[in-house]
Amino acid sequence: MALIVHKYGGTSVGDPERIRSVAERVARVKRAGNDVVAVVSAMAGETDRLLQLAHKVSADPIPQHQDLLVSTGEQVTVGLLSLALESLGLASRGFLGSQVRIVTDERHGKARIKRIDAGRIRDALKKGEVAIIAGFQGVTEQGAITTIGRGGSDTSAVAIAAALKADVCEIFTDVAGVYTADPRIVEGARLLRRMTYEEMLELADSGAKVLHNRSVEIAARFRVPLVVRSSFDDGEGTEIVPEEESMEETLVSGISLDRKEAKVAIRHVPDRVDMPARIFRPLAEGDINVDMILMNVSKEGHTDVSFTVPKDDLKRAITIAEGVARELGAGKVEASADIAKIAVVGLGMRSHAGVAHTMFSALAKEGVGIQMISTSEIKVAMVIDIKYAELAVRILHDTFELGKGET
Repeated sequence: MALIVHKYGGTSVGDPERIRSVAERVARVKRAGNDVVAVVSAMAGETDRLLQLAHKVSADPIPQHQDLLVSTGEQVTVGLLSLALESLGLASRGFLGSQVRIVTDERHGKARIKRIDAGRIRDALKKGEVAIIAGFQGVTEQGAITTIGRGGSDTSAVAIAAALKADVCEIFTDVAGVYTADPRIVEGARLLRRMTYEEMLELADSGAKVLHNRSVEIAARFRVPLVVRSSFDDGEGTEIVPEEESMEETLVSGISLDRKEAKVAIRHVPDRVDMPARIFRPLAEGDINVDMILMNVSKEGHTDVSFTVPKDDLKRAITIAEGVARELGAGKVEASADIAKIAVVGLGMRSHAGVAHTMFSALAKEGVGIQMISTSEIKVAMVIDIKYAELAVRILHDTFELGKGET
């Protein structure tokens, strides 16, 4: 007998028919003699609908109240899946994040999980019940409902699997697994059967939508066996494994595209030792995640500083940057939302030189300019004009011949 955690995203539970299909899958696994925990998202489009309602009654919704509203989406799915399982003759018990006691910090809308009190889940499993848990949500120490942010159900599922020491956590989604690139953009994108935690984390950080980056961080930290599979068929999907279990260090494993970042630039900033801290401290205090940073070479005691932030935070980032610019006696603040981030990821970059040169040469031949660059041991990322985004992904996929080889 194995303890298996399933996570079902919004498209997997998008309508009553899909929920019945999920119930049948869970029932097969349960009847095979396993304990099953199902973590579910809101039905496709429901969270957006609730957010739209919030903005119809308030121009600037208070995050705490908004969390209380949007967390109801998962409650509906929990109830429907419970009903579907009962109709198949299986006992189940549904839990909201507050009932499990998925305890988070107090950052409403972007809460981080502090701990999970898994006793009630274990009690349900001991009684032979399927435990159905609302993803995406938690509760503060004081009892306030929180949400974990977009993709938070992935994070909920992996954290629950870690707390229960589950044998595997299977993430069911609307794609067959992790591909070398988005198959909607690259016709020849190839399904990967195995990928390391580190590679998956770099891809997730860079915009790959298959897994939320925080879920991969937790899986890597607690060595949670992780599989990404389609909820629409019985394919094997992609297994996410520790590096030592990877059979080889592929030069490039995948390419990601992120259209959800924006760029802010502060011009003519006095080049002082404390300048970076004075710019980025208020952004951090405003809970704005800064990704890539570029500082130009100082000229006559001044420099330009550019950085990227999530598009959802752009307005607040501009306001903060303008305040900092006034304090520092800097020039104007400029912003652009028409950018995209492309990243090339692969363990083999550690031992192979020239990946960046190959990338830049291939893009230059097609007239694709690069605005910003960042690197790690196994990743090269760049910011380009958004109009070249899909072209750049296809060029790089062909350049590194990712459509060839075994899946």
